[in-house]
Amino acid sequence: MTRRWFAACLLVVSTLLHAEEPWQSVAYLQQAFSEIALHSEYNPGEQPVRKWLQPVRVWLEHHTDQSEQHSLLTKYHFQHLAKITGHPISFASSRQEANFIVVFSHLQLWRNDIALVSGDLSIKPPNDAACMFGLNLDDKKAIRKAWVVIPVDHAQEHRQLLSCIVEETTQAMGLPSDSDKVFPSVFNDHTPESLLTGLDALLLKMLYQPAIKPGMRGAQVKPILANILQKWQADGTIEQAEKNVRQSELYEMMGF
Repeated sequence: MTRRWFAACLLVVSTLLHAEEPWQSVAYLQQAFSEIALHSEYNPGEQPVRKWLQPVRVWLEHHTDQSEQHSLLTKYHFQHLAKITGHPISFASSRQEANFIVVFSHLQLWRNDIALVSGDLSIKPPNDAACMFGLNLDDKKAIRKAWVVIPVDHAQEHRQLLSCIVEETTQAMGLPSDSDKVFPSVFNDHTPESLLTGLDALLLKMLYQPAIKPGMRGAQVKPILANILQKWQADGTIEQAEKNVRQSELYEMMGF
């Protein structure tokens, strides 16, 4: 009786250890991709796929102190994005060569910095925003240029500097929406983590699959992703996503 009870306990523990998290199901990942990649914070309704086709060349601009620390955090995160997506990302040798500009600004300057980096005087940051990004698309919805502006003093006051670096630059890769329906994720304001989660890494990997093209709509994307996700479920990609996303310099730097 005791042995049978002990064996039953081991079976329950084993089942719990290998239980699938809600976000690891194919249906959840499909819906999460739709929420984050096929929608936008500022435009209602379904949007087409937006992603980079050309190599990303980053330029960092500092209007504040601690530029070395900010540069290191940003460098590590872009290295992480390149590793996850397989898309080429490097740092430009001049502002003119860059197609992705990150400005570390001050609260008093950031409206002006947004206007300068975007070339659009009409763009205003939302009142509740701690930072902001923008995209410039070509006719096929491929990303041509991107920018991020972070008012460092404002972000630090709200303890969101790292979150701003991670979330805004990741959104500018082509995951431009936020949603309370997607958890755990940097695209959900209720997620406590500031770094990419396993779910976020899978969304990036899904977006940068070669079969997913800029301009595609949800009906075109769904069957492609269904096939990819079934393979990932079988080969352990989904199961190992949380473990793998933590293998980065930024995770190590932050003590994880």
